[in-house]
Parts: sequence; C-alpha cells; structure tokens
Amino acid sequence: MSTADTGRLPSWRPGPTRDAVLAFLDAAPSVPVEQRVACFDNDGTLWCERPRYPQLDFFVDALTTAVRADPGLADAPELAAVLGGDRAAIGEIGLERIALALTGLFRGVTPEDFTARVREFAARAVHPTLSRPLRDTTYLPMLELIAALRRIDFTVFVVTGGGTEFVRALSQQLYGVPPEAVVGSLIDYDFAPTTAGSGPRLTRADRLVGTANEGAAKVTHIQTQLGRRPILAAGNSGGDREMLEWAASAGGPTLALLVDHDDATREFSYVSTAETVAEPEPITDVGARLGWTVVSMADDWDAVFPPTTR
Repeated sequence: MSTADTGRLPSWRPGPTRDAVLAFLDAAPSVPVEQRVACFDNDGTLWCERPRYPQLDFFVDALTTAVRADPGLADAPELAAVLGGDRAAIGEIGLERIALALTGLFRGVTPEDFTARVREFAARAVHPTLSRPLRDTTYLPMLELIAALRRIDFTVFVVTGGGTEFVRALSQQLYGVPPEAVVGSLIDYDFAPTTAGSGPRLTRADRLVGTANEGAAKVTHIQTQLGRRPILAAGNSGGDREMLEWAASAGGPTLALLVDHDDATREFSYVSTAETVAEPEPITDVGARLGWTVVSMADDWDAVFPPTTR
C-alpha cells in the first residue's frame, strides 16, 4: 500500500472493498471532468439514521413545542402516534401520511425561517444512544471519500429520500455540498404577490411536489433537477437500488457503493429498507448479486464517526 493510498482513505481498512474504491479513484480521471459526478444518499449513507431519522427527530422536537402552545394538535391520529412513539400506529398510518402531517407544522413559514429552525435544532441536538452531537454522527470514511473525489474534480450531490429543504439547511456544513446540489422529497411553496405596503412573500405549503424521492424517483429527479448522470452512486437501502444500478451501467469506470450496517458495537446492525417502495429482496443480496462494492461497517471501516466537537 502506498503512502498516497493511506492518505486518501485513512479510515478505510486494507482489503478488497478499499481496493475497489481506490481503483475507481485511480481510473476516474480518464473520464471528462463534466462527467465526474457522484451522488450520495444521505440517511444511513452519510450519517446515522437509527434509532430514528434525524429529520423525524427535528419534527418531533417542533411538534412537542407546538403542542405546548396548542394541546389540540395532539388529537390528530398522525401526530398522536408520533408523540406516543407508537410504532404500530405509525406503520398502519404510513410514513407518507405521518410526514405530511408533520410538514403541516411549518405551513406558512418562509424558507429562511425554516432553514434557521433546522440549523438551531442541529446545533443543540444530541443522538439519543450514541451520546454525541447530531452533527457528529456523519460517517468519517464517507467524508474522506467525498474529499478524495473533490481532489479529482468530481461534482458531489446529495440525493435523499428526506425533505430537500431539511438537508439543504445542513449539507454545506456537514459535507461541503451547496444547497442547490441536494435532491430530495420536495415540499411545495405558496407565492403571495406584492400588495400595498408589503413585498412578495414565499411560504411553505403542506403538500408534496411529485412523489417521495425513493426508488426510480431518485433517477428521474436527478435527471430533471440536475441533468447530470452519476458514475458513482452510494446508498444503503432498497430506496437507492435504481440509483446505484443507473450509475453502475454508465460508460467507463463506475462505482456502485452499498453501505451495510453490520456493526452493532460502534453503530447499529440491521438491513436497511426503503420506506415508500416495495423490495423483492434484501438490498445486501441485490448488491452481492449485481457485483456492487458492499461496505461492511464492521470490517471495512477503522473508524465510523469523526472526533466529537463537543
């Protein structure tokens, strides 16, 4: 192993997985710069998604505050299920209905105010079981990979099943990814034109634009919103399958990278599943069958999280 290799991915343990990633990094400069595009899923790929999605924690925090001011909010079945942590009720109602009900808490809020609320939450939130700040639950090896890609002139996008604006509020700070390079599930906006004594106003609605950004929607949304096909895609669940397949079938050097959560000691051990699309087989079986590069957290990463900033 060369010194240069050690410097590129210092938290990746030597072995076939690291070799495959380094081989891609070595081959990618043969591709024209405009085609050097990498798309990363967010939850479970770039930061920890268990025991709950960080965005859900944000909404629960906002809901708890809102119920103090208006206890009647807790009468809605979707919100009652969330407040009670009733997994059975949440599963029966469906995550999409739950998400839209929570989104309604921010109806009428300006984009700037929503971003400020997300950043305020992220600045104080602590992971419930890892005992580290939420902002420090990003995966160090993936941050190293993003840095290595940028050194060879890749454009890096975050393509998430979560809310676009939530991830945009944090993507620059967490990953160095600007807001315009985030593709996610889109909430609509309402525009109010200029009136006497008031300029135009843009506020959040409580309705989704199109479909949730999972499965095939990730591919179509990358094309419609970014217009550039990735040659590297990284994900962790069945909701990322089509995006990884699409990247793997591009011409020239490609890399489909699947993160397998198999480290119960340092993180969690589970097989990731999609929230809004059906999966005919576990995503880890898909990755093995299609020849993707499957990352074992337990075996391939020397460190999972960066040093805490607390």
